[in-house]
Amino acid sequence: MIRILIAEDSHSMRSFVRTSLESALLSRGPFEILEATSGFDALRLLPRGPWDLVISDINMPDINGLELLAFVRRSEAHRSTPFVLISTQSSEKDRQRGFTLGANAYLVKPFTSEQLADEVVSQLARNQGRGND
Repeated sequence: MIRILIAEDSHSMRSFVRTSLESALLSRGPFEILEATSGFDALRLLPRGPWDLVISDINMPDINGLELLAFVRRSEAHRSTPFVLISTQSSEKDRQRGFTLGANAYLVKPFTSEQLADEVVSQLARNQGRGND
């Protein structure tokens, strides 16, 4: 079963991401998507892993997406989990900061459902290629 954690404080963006994922994963077998409404909520849900993918907004109250990413990369249990950052921050400096912390991908809002689906399928394929189903 494919398991994905979405961390996004905006209800409408969370719904958009979830709907995009459901469409992209429909033909790939069973899947589970959990939604966190903040970085803190995501930290609370992480122990319910393992996760095949984490998607996180950067700008969230309490713990932001970069802090969440840093925590995931320090965690023995989640260190190799693919992590996709989504953000309105579009400068090269912002993107580099995300990749330096260990993001596997960085999508700038607004992005299309197809762009998100393509990135998710790509990350899941890479992760399965490493033997982490």
